[in-house]
Amino acid sequence: MAENETDDLPGAGTYRIRTLEIPARPLEPALYLVSTPIGNLGDITLRALETLAGADVVAAEDTRVTRVLLDRFAIGKRPYAYHEYNANEVGPKLIAALAQGKSVAIVSDAGTPLVSDPGYRLVKEALAAGFRVIPVPGPSSVVTALSASGLPNDSFFFAGFLPQKEKSRRDRLGEVKDVPGTLIFFESPHRLPSSLADMAAVLGARDAAVCRELTKTFEEFRRGTLAELAAHYEANDNVKGEIVICVAPPAEKQAPEGEDLDTLLRTLLEEMPVSRAATHAAQQTGLPRKDLYSRLLELKG
Repeated sequence: MAENETDDLPGAGTYRIRTLEIPARPLEPALYLVSTPIGNLGDITLRALETLAGADVVAAEDTRVTRVLLDRFAIGKRPYAYHEYNANEVGPKLIAALAQGKSVAIVSDAGTPLVSDPGYRLVKEALAAGFRVIPVPGPSSVVTALSASGLPNDSFFFAGFLPQKEKSRRDRLGEVKDVPGTLIFFESPHRLPSSLADMAAVLGARDAAVCRELTKTFEEFRRGTLAELAAHYEANDNVKGEIVICVAPPAEKQAPEGEDLDTLLRTLLEEMPVSRAATHAAQQTGLPRKDLYSRLLELKG
């Protein structure tokens, strides 16, 4: 992307749906975060099409992937590459285009920009320079997988890709083990069996769903415990495509009662004063500190 490559780009263009050619309205100068389909191109929104057709500059993670989308809807724009390897060079040029009063649309290969892609840096720079950032929402593999996983969806935590090495991967799983919501991960096919095995070892006997090739021809949802899924994919290691893993939240801990509670309290009394022991016991059990303090006094007496 040369210094003057954004100087002569057309503004509002057109897009086509079947045989209907539709003019796009001019856009105000801003950075537009345009969500694109995660597989099925029919999932594109009308607003996304109008934004891509109307933008002065279209920046894409992989121009070849975006070119397929633009060609499908007859959008005559040439996408410019913006990815983690050229962000230092291209990012300032996109900011310069905004400063010239141009509209800039950024897309990822699939789904919502800034979810596991380098767009975060550009958004931060645009905001720091005082430009508007406008989201154009649409498909997201994270929400798509969660909605059909059969797992609790009132609270979830997206953890992105796990580390490649086993120790680092297990350490990361240990960090999110107690998150009180469904865990969602991206994973590559060749690491799927080992990652599921590590999840079973660290997270325990939880239900999970492996969601593969979402919205595409060979879409697949396989559900079971982590151990069952690990065994399945260990035996069937020729898996292909893009994968999202959803893992159920941890089971609710039951507060100790009776002798179990007294055993805990006696152990704490051996290590600390009554007041501090009551605080620690309340944190560990979720029981009222006042009640625990009274019981600690009884045991100490």
